[in-house]
Amino acid sequence: MATDPPLTPTSRSTRPDSVFPPAVRPSPVPEGAALNHPSLYFNKELGWLDFNWRVFYHAWNRELPLLERIRFLAITGSNLDEFVQKRVGGLRRQEAARVTDLSPDGRSPGEQLRLVRQEIRRMERGMDRIWIQELEPALASIGVTVCPIQTMSQVERADLRRRFRQQVYPALTPLAVSPGHPFPFISNLSLSLAVVLRHRVRQTLHFVRLKVPTGMGRWIVLDSPDEEGRIQLVTMEELIRHHVDVLFGGMEVMGAHLFRVIRNADVTRDEEEAEDLLALISEELRERQFAPVVRLEVEASTPDMVRRFLMKELEVGPEDVTEFGGHLALTDLMELANLPLPAHQFRPWEPQVPPRLVHEGESVEEEDIFSIIRKGDVLVHHPYECFHASVARLVEEAALDPQVLAIKQTLYRTTDDSRVVQSLLRAAELGKEVAVLVEVKARFEEQNNIEWARMLENAGVHVTYGLVGLKTHAKTILVVRREEERFRIYCHIGTGNYHAGNAGIYTDLGLLTCDPDIGADVVDLFHSLTGYAPDREYRKLMVAPGRMRASFEALIRAEMEQVAVGGEGRIDAKMNALDDPGIIRNLYEASQAGVRIRLAIRGHCRLRPGIPGFSENIQVVSVLGRFLEHERIFRFGNGGDPIILIGSADWRSRNINERVEAQVALEDPLLRERVSRILDMSLDDNELAWELQSSGEYRRRMRAPGEPSRNLHRDLMEWTLREAGRAN
Repeated sequence: MATDPPLTPTSRSTRPDSVFPPAVRPSPVPEGAALNHPSLYFNKELGWLDFNWRVFYHAWNRELPLLERIRFLAITGSNLDEFVQKRVGGLRRQEAARVTDLSPDGRSPGEQLRLVRQEIRRMERGMDRIWIQELEPALASIGVTVCPIQTMSQVERADLRRRFRQQVYPALTPLAVSPGHPFPFISNLSLSLAVVLRHRVRQTLHFVRLKVPTGMGRWIVLDSPDEEGRIQLVTMEELIRHHVDVLFGGMEVMGAHLFRVIRNADVTRDEEEAEDLLALISEELRERQFAPVVRLEVEASTPDMVRRFLMKELEVGPEDVTEFGGHLALTDLMELANLPLPAHQFRPWEPQVPPRLVHEGESVEEEDIFSIIRKGDVLVHHPYECFHASVARLVEEAALDPQVLAIKQTLYRTTDDSRVVQSLLRAAELGKEVAVLVEVKARFEEQNNIEWARMLENAGVHVTYGLVGLKTHAKTILVVRREEERFRIYCHIGTGNYHAGNAGIYTDLGLLTCDPDIGADVVDLFHSLTGYAPDREYRKLMVAPGRMRASFEALIRAEMEQVAVGGEGRIDAKMNALDDPGIIRNLYEASQAGVRIRLAIRGHCRLRPGIPGFSENIQVVSVLGRFLEHERIFRFGNGGDPIILIGSADWRSRNINERVEAQVALEDPLLRERVSRILDMSLDDNELAWELQSSGEYRRRMRAPGEPSRNLHRDLMEWTLREAGRAN
């Protein structure tokens, strides 16, 4: 097999520092092509892999602390696992079903699958090499070594043998394969050892599958540093492999080879015919556990005989087998990234309390959050500002406030120790009306959300399990409060999930308001979610799937009209991904009309910028750094009086057509100015930004000589600290 060159900044095969070449260069755009011509669109699947290459770049970037580079490698691996489960699985299913529909860029499922497999293999080789050639040696240079057990001292080996006997041995379950024992089921993403045994007398060969129990951690840290004070690590699989003969008395161990399988997660059922949506999703989860294998990962040293046996039993072809010279399941490197070595990690960031929500002091009676919101809308920006001091505080105070009559909320993702959920439970216990829409179709969160839903139901909360045919992705909280013989409605409308963990990593915006029209809209939205009102009209909210597409199209056309009468048309937006062909055609039309368009799109982008006559007025950048860019911001010039919206929807077909989404326009001048500044800082970044070329290349934006540094995440942390200092 051909080998790749060493991982160096100049090696194009490993995606160099300044340019990320596309897997496939797009075709030239014919003169006078229609705006739906395939040459005007990038492939969504390959675009997602391009995004993961930009994540992987941070593992290579020597400017970052070492453990953060390892963290980015783990994230790259985790992202790739999810992509293989969802997208490769989906493409394989389409190919098997002989789907003939072409993607907007003109490719069949089979062609996309072939290209995706090639790019995945290239990415996996790069990940493997950077760990072996650079990151693992760099760890050793700071005193953290991954040690072969045979090189350890007798005392250290005795300690590991004791651990194996006491902690690991009882948890192991060898599963033999024989005429009376069929090949065992291999669960998704689990690590296994393929153990080959030979009978000492009959000399017959036998195969045993041994699952690696990683519930106690993949990496074992020796109890005490070695003589030079280094931290010594052993992987769980190496501990088992070193002692595996203990399990098979009378047999000769010929080898124990690590492997892992990835199964298809693209399992769908017909919701329209389901009588019980919760039962349907539970059944889908069970089916996913037994879904076909779409990827087999093996160690490079695995003998051909073992590979062929695994491929036969798991029913995979050579195109879906990959080998690693270093570690399988690189996502488990996250354990190493979290080692207590602060000198080799980002300086910790402590989210600040939003200035409007800072308590006056112990000598002054604390002002409740409702009084603060009545004085004016509050904007919160995570992770720069504290989730617990803002969003969670709203729900906590609402739960305990005797004037609050009802709380309603959408839950897409949350945490096991969620203070928000605990507050909802407390509110129900106190007799308040509590209604929660739990989206049980949130990918890879289905089981967690089903458990939360049942817990909430058992506490007396009114729980709705999403809508048939749609996912509820809107991020909304509604609080109804009695005040001076009237009822006032308080709302939170956000761009991110009610997940405290995500709020420390994802950049998201949230609006706290008691605007009567917005409140009435959110009331109507919840009535639509829990009842029947598909054609409801809204006052200020932009809601999908209803009129969101038409509203965005009208805003884009308005900018074209500005240009037509001699004015300036401007569209600036920030989102996670852009793939909706209809919106892209609208943007091409706007560019042709002379509207200036700047887009900050973190992930994949089907739109092809910079094509003369089609998109020369469109610029696309992707910003990636220590935080995950997650805000959705849309700004339309509107003749000098910008319209600025935030909310849960990207310009993706699934958001506009297949999900319940909510966007809200900001009206407070100070909040509009603040969000405009965040948007401009994102678009103007010159350290974390990558510019998408018409060729499909992503070029890292480099500072010109003498140009000031503009690092979005650093600058927003500093800005937040200054604002917090003024508040105190």
